[in-house]
Amino acid sequence: MRLSIAKLALSVALSVSMGHAQPARTAADGVYTAAQAMRGRALYEQRCAMCHGKAAEGGLAPPLAGSGFLQAWGGRSLWELASKIRNTMPADEPGKLTSSQSADLVAFALETGKFPAGNSELPGEEAGLKNIALPKSTSAFLAATGNMQQLMVGIFFPSSNIIFNVQTHDPGAPVKPVDTGKGDFSWTQWGAGIYSGWEMVDDAAIAISEAAPLLLTPRRCQNGRPAPVDRPDWIKFTQNLVEAGRAAYKASQTRNQETVSDATNQLSDACFACHRVYRDKRGGRGNDISNKAARCTP
Repeated sequence: MRLSIAKLALSVALSVSMGHAQPARTAADGVYTAAQAMRGRALYEQRCAMCHGKAAEGGLAPPLAGSGFLQAWGGRSLWELASKIRNTMPADEPGKLTSSQSADLVAFALETGKFPAGNSELPGEEAGLKNIALPKSTSAFLAATGNMQQLMVGIFFPSSNIIFNVQTHDPGAPVKPVDTGKGDFSWTQWGAGIYSGWEMVDDAAIAISEAAPLLLTPRRCQNGRPAPVDRPDWIKFTQNLVEAGRAAYKASQTRNQETVSDATNQLSDACFACHRVYRDKRGGRGNDISNKAARCTP
């Protein structure tokens, strides 16, 4: 009898756990109202359209509808999307939207994505939104999580800086660990006291070479445009970055500062060649003086 009760308790626990892990409904089940989406549209036009585009097609910021949107958000709960909106949007004034406003904007995104309206509004609280998920994209397998800028800032920018830093700092010299207790922090010295300077240069070069093929994974640029991963010049730029990372690693193995410093020229040339075509644009206006909206186009 005790064994049966234990099995029953385990069964209930598993079902509850599975219920939390798997949202009960999807956005295709009519989870918002037309009136709520209308409120969201008015708010979107006022606070969001300047970056995400008039029709949520993407601009300075990623799209909020279409295949690119589902590739990024498919399978995730509406609570994640609403939290992203409430905590980080608008970019120039994050944290100023209420929970209900965030839910209204999610409703607008669902309407724009052709998801059907229903008879009940989307709730603003976590418990309700966590039980609703966006349908998974058909291309979700190995789909990119971040946009091109996030990939650059997360991997290539800090790794390149560690290598470029060799021009003026000998990795073999004793390194004084950064005193994080005083609030100090340096991206080029964050591993001081854990890894040697040369190990950090080795690893940065490997990170560049190994991660460069991720530039060929279909993803969006910061402005919502698809990265031109199929263009021959983009593929060549990627190959050049792989080779530059390998050259930097080979130079680092000599444990000679001058040799690595010379190798940074190849890395710099690989970065500049792509930036000149796809990143460094002129002619921006208003809030877009660096013309981010034109990036990822030759």
